[in-house]
Amino acid sequence: MTVTQAFRYELDPGTQRRARLSRAAGSTARYAYNWGLDLCQARLKANQPVPHAAERHRLWNAEKPRRSWVYGVSKCGGQEDLRDLDRAFGNFWRGRKEGRRAGFTRFRRKHGRRDLFRLTGRIRVHPHAVTLPRIGSVRTKERTDKFGGRILSATVSREASRWYVALTRLHRRIRCRRHDFLHKTTTELTTTKSVIVVEDLSVRGMIRNRHLSRSITDAGWSEFRRMLEDKTQWYGSRLVVAPRLYPSTKTCSVCGHVKNDMPLSERVFRCAMCGAEINRDLNAARNLAALVAGRSPETQNACGAEGAGRENGPVKPAAVKQESLSRKLAAFAVGHKMP
Repeated sequence: MTVTQAFRYELDPGTQRRARLSRAAGSTARYAYNWGLDLCQARLKANQPVPHAAERHRLWNAEKPRRSWVYGVSKCGGQEDLRDLDRAFGNFWRGRKEGRRAGFTRFRRKHGRRDLFRLTGRIRVHPHAVTLPRIGSVRTKERTDKFGGRILSATVSREASRWYVALTRLHRRIRCRRHDFLHKTTTELTTTKSVIVVEDLSVRGMIRNRHLSRSITDAGWSEFRRMLEDKTQWYGSRLVVAPRLYPSTKTCSVCGHVKNDMPLSERVFRCAMCGAEINRDLNAARNLAALVAGRSPETQNACGAEGAGRENGPVKPAAVKQESLSRKLAAFAVGHKMP
């Protein structure tokens, strides 16, 4: 799992630098994107295969001598926009395959779109300036000397008459810590528990919430479940996936009463029937564990038949609540002690 962090600074370019930025964003990056899209559409109309990303880059390099003005700016602008085009095509075909309504990528217009281009390569940060490939040193309106870490790329954008640069820094240490946390957690669960219960969550729908999307994607729930599926087969344990509509959060683990609503802001489950008060995630985890203990027909086995698993020893169900996993993962990534 790769975790990146961007630092955004407002630029203060002079007349010459401003002209280079405009040319890099418009006449090079936008042109390369539209050129690649026009090429793909022509191939489709002729019932020919669409050129893959590597072929489009080769054709673009052959096209550049006819467009001498593209040499005035960094080659990264056109290359990165061709990569954006490749991702746009991938999203379109993936959406069609999954049955979603996905519109075909459109040409980028000169007006109505924020000027933007991405650069890689030799990028340097100074106390009051940023050095960009083929553009040179551009002053910034704020100090940048506190920036640290490895710079992967620089995204330059224009909003009205103002130019900004976002530097996308790689937190390799955090990435390794989080990946290590997922591996150690899944290994411990699959080697010490005979049965592991997780929920079949609609992650795609949950990340539409702008308040939760960052935490969900950083936690890597899909990767966590994939590791569990692989390791339960390796170590002979069993993974059970609770149905997506199972009300684990709204059900009282003491008396079985089901609430009509349980908003995310309520971190303590309070039952109106029996008066029980219990942590929200702990309550849901107990309900998930009860599915295996009661051999509920609603459960479905993600890694084999119902009777698969370890033959020796009692069944020890371990219910994993992904919301609590996210908080533990975030604390672990920054070096805090987990509860």
